[in-house]
Amino acid sequence: MSAREWIGKDFYRELGVSSDATADEIKKAYRKLAKENHPDANAGNAQAEQKFKSVSEAYGVLSDASKRKEYDEARRLFGGSGGGGFNFPTGGGSGGFDMGDIFGQAGAGAGQQGGMGGLGDILGGLFGRGRSSAGATANRPQRGADVETDVRIDFAEAVKGATLPLRLSSPATCSTCGGNGAKPGTSPRTCPTCSGSGLVSRSQGAFAFSEPCRDCRGRGQIIDDPCPECGGEGISTRTRTLTVRIPPGVDDDQRIRLAGQGEPGRGGAQAGDLYVRVHVAPHALFGRKALDLTIAVPVDFTELTLGTTITVPTLEGKVSLKVPPGTASGRVLRVRGKGIAKRDGSQGDLLVTLQAAIPAKLDDKAREALQSYAEAMAGHDPRPEITELLEGR
Repeated sequence: MSAREWIGKDFYRELGVSSDATADEIKKAYRKLAKENHPDANAGNAQAEQKFKSVSEAYGVLSDASKRKEYDEARRLFGGSGGGGFNFPTGGGSGGFDMGDIFGQAGAGAGQQGGMGGLGDILGGLFGRGRSSAGATANRPQRGADVETDVRIDFAEAVKGATLPLRLSSPATCSTCGGNGAKPGTSPRTCPTCSGSGLVSRSQGAFAFSEPCRDCRGRGQIIDDPCPECGGEGISTRTRTLTVRIPPGVDDDQRIRLAGQGEPGRGGAQAGDLYVRVHVAPHALFGRKALDLTIAVPVDFTELTLGTTITVPTLEGKVSLKVPPGTASGRVLRVRGKGIAKRDGSQGDLLVTLQAAIPAKLDDKAREALQSYAEAMAGHDPRPEITELLEGR
């Protein structure tokens, strides 16, 4: 895609956010639209597939702080229109000036940059195109965009780790043409107009400008017979299966990076990365606090008062836990080494919170026993500090 085509888009409108949206708002909008238009959820829907590609492209620019800054600066310089895209006056005619002439600008001489040099530098950075003594090239290799997907695992898998198959539908190097965009058996040819540079120079008054070659759209190559799968783009949407290893102790909403598994690069550049966001389902009994596992265990009043030994479940079986006599309800007992173990050797514990279980109903025998106990404990004050405060002592 040429500089003119890219900068003529309104990426904020694609994602449905304002130009001052925060990074979190941009990410939230992208994830919502990507989920709604994902090819897996819209089989055979060409419109949804195109929307999926558009929002992915927009997110690739707006999620990168440096690219977004350069994109915003270009919008400011070229006067981004409210209806999306930018206003480019056409060349020719009665003094008309083509703003596209500024793309990849080269000075008329070694020292003739003038005020336009800054614009050329800004656009050169945005479109992955540098300037050199031999002139800028429009088809410089460009790193592929990063991709994000979500997986859901259960609590035990998050604690112990897991290996999961991951099925993705995303842009990838076209398997039919190998990424060159030409029909199998044919090859792209060097553009005769720009000699493969992707740029052509022309004079306008006292100035000389370079702009993307219109014959090859700034690519430097012409494809006479486009690949039937990708239509000459060299990239197509395909479904692939990867294996992702979830490390032990992964947190809910944590991202795992798979280097080089994102969108393919252009012009031989490296691929982007794939980020897998992990969502952990809650457990019916266990909770988590850093590397420690937590569990609440109901116990009888008599067990707390007289002491006992209880059996407590763990994720690996069960353990016996001694409750000392006179233990208060709410006390936390620690079972060493029964929490989460990470690959770096760190190890958590199992934290057991004892909760007094109060029966909702009592039979006559139990009620009589409790009444006898209450009479025997009549001289015991369970809340002396409050009593002293109430009596003004």
